[in-house]
Amino acid sequence: MNGVGYESGNSSITAGRSLPWLQDVAEQEVWASWSVTYRDVVILDREGNVHDVYNLTEHDLSIVSNYETLKEMLLEAAAE
Repeated sequence: MNGVGYESGNSSITAGRSLPWLQDVAEQEVWASWSVTYRDVVILDREGNVHDVYNLTEHDLSIVSNYETLKEMLLEAAAE
């Protein structure tokens, strides 16, 4: 999720990618209502509810076990 005021990089972060990118807006303030921290990956269930959160600052994805943990979290959310 990208915080309000950081929209300028959206086109470069999403270029050539198919992953969803959520841009918060002042009218919704999702960042605040979900208590998001910088570099959180917010995993939603099929109904759009928060299933889990995985922070990429705390869990460097260059470490194989962290990458595998996030992958499993995503697969679990998709299967439910």
